Amino acid sequence: MSMPKAYVYTRHGGPETEALIDLDRPSPGPGEILIAVRAAGVNPVDWKMRQGFRSPGEDERVFPMVFGSEAAGVVEEAGAGVSGFAAGDEVFGSTTRGGYAEYALLAAGVTAHKPAALSFRDAATLPVAAATAYDGLRQLDLPADATLLVTGAGGGVGSAVVQIARAFGLRVVGVASAGKKDFVASLGAVHVSSGPELAERVRAVARDGIDGVYDLVGGPVLTEAAELLKDRSKLVTAGSPQETVAALGGDRVQRARTAAVLEAVADLAVRGALNPHVTRAFPLQEAGAALRAVEDGHTLGKIVIEVGA
Repeated sequence: MSMPKAYVYTRHGGPETEALIDLDRPSPGPGEILIAVRAAGVNPVDWKMRQGFRSPGEDERVFPMVFGSEAAGVVEEAGAGVSGFAAGDEVFGSTTRGGYAEYALLAAGVTAHKPAALSFRDAATLPVAAATAYDGLRQLDLPADATLLVTGAGGGVGSAVVQIARAFGLRVVGVASAGKKDFVASLGAVHVSSGPELAERVRAVARDGIDGVYDLVGGPVLTEAAELLKDRSKLVTAGSPQETVAALGGDRVQRARTAAVLEAVADLAVRGALNPHVTRAFPLQEAGAALRAVEDGHTLGKIVIEVGA
């Protein structure tokens, strides 16, 4: 039998640190589920981690590190203390040690059963982008008919924010490049082009003002968007550090990281209220090309890596 494959980075740095290698099939520890991966989502955080970005409280990295933080697949084995999952179950969730691989470990608390009507490809995109979108919208807690401004509305998280906000009954103004106008409009938002004098363009289309801001860009865009709000507590960002957004009166998106959120976004997807817009899928052998497509920053929707049968 050949060894299982995984796409890894062997040290911090650029694409030159990446490799497809043979890696022993992992064993699930307490609270973990081992899956045979069918699809893995690709996110900007993946290449940022390769460059050395660390999330708070993260353990010391042991190389080689497998890329990825979300996957969908079939349960092979459940670790100690895990209930509700059996071998053969189709699931999706957050990986504990990477997802660009033939086998991955999922955190049982952030794993959900995949509805039969949801493809592995779409399910693999939900734990990061859609769940982040959902968490931030719950945090904003805007009433139906309120107007939400979404910056970076054409990306993986942004397109999910627009669709879930529409499902919650919100009006949405989506900021994205001119090239993404049709895509953003197709999601149900009023498109506004990014660039200087953004606030003026937003005011022109949102005559009654902006009730909330969900930022995915940061920098000057976040600052300008904040100025459109009457109530700065209705400002959340997933594109800026906490200290930056706190200075403007807002907050980082607080991630719930629960299976219940995954079930909620999967339900939205099955009902047709949320389309993850997977625009390209690459085989594991081409994981590097998948990562380049996201790292170049011009992706519409989501990119996934498909693995196995």
